[in-house]
Amino acid sequence: MRLSRRSGLLVSGIASALVSSLMLAPAQAAESSTATSLANFGGLAGLERACFAEGQLNVIALPRDWANYGEVIDTFIRKYPRVNVDSQNPEASSAQELAAVRQLKGSNRAPDVVDVGLAFAVVGAAEGLFTPYKVATWKDIPTGAKEKNGLYFSDYGGVIAIGYDAKKVKVAPKSIKDLGNAIYKNKVALNGNPTSAGAALGAMFAISVAAQGAKGVDNMAGGVNLVKAWKKAGTFLPVQASSATVANGQTSITLDWDYLQDKYARSSSKVTWKKVIPSDAAIGGFYQQAVSKTAPNPACARLWMEYLYSDQAQNLFLAGGARPIRLDAMVKKGTANKKYLKALPKLPAGTKVIYPSVAQQTKARTVLSKQWGKLN
Repeated sequence: MRLSRRSGLLVSGIASALVSSLMLAPAQAAESSTATSLANFGGLAGLERACFAEGQLNVIALPRDWANYGEVIDTFIRKYPRVNVDSQNPEASSAQELAAVRQLKGSNRAPDVVDVGLAFAVVGAAEGLFTPYKVATWKDIPTGAKEKNGLYFSDYGGVIAIGYDAKKVKVAPKSIKDLGNAIYKNKVALNGNPTSAGAALGAMFAISVAAQGAKGVDNMAGGVNLVKAWKKAGTFLPVQASSATVANGQTSITLDWDYLQDKYARSSSKVTWKKVIPSDAAIGGFYQQAVSKTAPNPACARLWMEYLYSDQAQNLFLAGGARPIRLDAMVKKGTANKKYLKALPKLPAGTKVIYPSVAQQTKARTVLSKQWGKLN
């Protein structure tokens, strides 16, 4: 969908100037497409000029109610009104993002950037879909949260939480295992397919850990078996939870990232949505940003990255209930919004958050690719 239109186009009446500008555009694009940091543009002002010359940014899979992306995008547009932002397929999964990069290669509609789960970032990097770029705040990103060359890097994240409509769920669930109770019949759902959606994969890790303890992160079969038990008990619904399914009462309980639970609260005035970090499993995860190697607007792709990792945008993610990757550094510098920081959901006492590794995610997806279809 179109989120903004360019404010205007100044056309010179001198034919030679027009020809000159057309000849310079490809050279600028080629130079921008190989830039690995702001230094290649002589600083932020140089990058901004290069982006203004392109005048376009193509993003994909950024729902407005996901981690406050609506405000993140709108603020970028207000900051750079000369850049048209085309937000394509907001509800796309991480797998669909990579597919779009492959299929639209060479087109001016191809995604300039992607926002994907870690496992998909690794796949994209290995396939050569991304190009290295290190934002100005690179040092604030923990070493374990970024590919060393800048092919992808964490941006925002959270912890899997149980969300529920208190008007329909009279006994509040406190743990993952609670969800197998018959009182929750026809109420429990995930946010998507765990073989292609990062949020659903995170939920399946939480289910597996609840079923087997910490070792569950290495044995997704335990999570699959618990979902099978829920399905037999009639509590699990093989549908994708969304604001619409919550509003119409179809999915009264969801397993989703804590920062995504708030969108369900806004789904309808008839919904009283609450969320809790389960006592038997705390699974965390961060989404990754990457610049497409074949981005049609390479300068704007990099300007978008600089914006996302600025204090301004990181605080906007925090406002959406997500944990920005630069949070620790911002707290030390005093630039993190204290109001938003205080509003983050608290973890159960003594809880240690588990962050599944790339190898664990890959292994889990292999198991789920064979088993998930049988649960639907």
